[in-house]
Amino acid sequence: MNLRTIDLNLLVILDALLDEAHVSRAAQRLGLTQPAVSAALQRCRALFDDPLLERGRAIMRRTPRGEALRAPLKALLGDVEALVDPPAIPLDQIRQTVRLMIADQIAALLLPPLLARLAATAPGIDLVVRGWRGAGQAATDLLGGDVHLAMSLFDREVEGIDRRHILDEHYVVVMRRDHPAADAFTLDAWLAFPHVVVSGSGETRTPFDARLEALGHRRRVGIVVPSFMMVPDILFATDYIAMMPAHAIPDGLQHAIAVRHPPLAVDGFPLHLAWASRARGDSGLMHVMNELADLVAARVAPKVGENGTRR
Repeated sequence: MNLRTIDLNLLVILDALLDEAHVSRAAQRLGLTQPAVSAALQRCRALFDDPLLERGRAIMRRTPRGEALRAPLKALLGDVEALVDPPAIPLDQIRQTVRLMIADQIAALLLPPLLARLAATAPGIDLVVRGWRGAGQAATDLLGGDVHLAMSLFDREVEGIDRRHILDEHYVVVMRRDHPAADAFTLDAWLAFPHVVVSGSGETRTPFDARLEALGHRRRVGIVVPSFMMVPDILFATDYIAMMPAHAIPDGLQHAIAVRHPPLAVDGFPLHLAWASRARGDSGLMHVMNELADLVAARVAPKVGENGTRR
């Protein structure tokens, strides 16, 4: 038999007919006309080479073949429904590994509370965290399946990738609290000391340096490091100054560092969570994404002091 010739809708109608043993009731149950259901019954009889339903005294009776078809037919239709529209697995029953790509400093801030949330809501989800290698590599890894979820700047739409905007980030200048430039922080004071630049590729120049030179200024890049996590120890031990995303500064450092606005306008950037479009129906992945988004929102929400002012 050529399965391509079988109309699945025909089996749905047969299931109702065998249940009801009545053409009109089957038609009403399916929302079809009686003639349409009668025609379907004739096609089923030809398909199975059996009457399936026979007229008795005022009622119809299932033939032995019709009776034998009821259970396997229901099982088959149930399997098809589960294949096309699988039932949602409860979060606490999901067993899954989610691979994240996220910058190390942000990971250090967000992963501990994320793990606590997952332990309470989806304890079977495990995480694999990969180091940050740039937005281009993040897109490549998402499309290739090497990474399931990335936190990155995705400033343009990429075919095959969905994204969710979670934060508009801005830069601040940081130095140790007793730094010579902390009290009278000006452009000249900023440029008088060597700078820390964070670059995974080791670049000593950034777009900001080109902007400085266009305005007739230069800065000395005293050290390039691959991670924001290396910056605080350098600041505490030297007169170096760094520029960091504002929300990447650990809360515990606030008492030990001075934070200033850049003396020149510095462009910020939007931050996104991104995943492959094909994974939209992955409830475990979407749960991790939503939890991360909630944690970022909680971190950037204005805090209200005792006097009711925002700080």
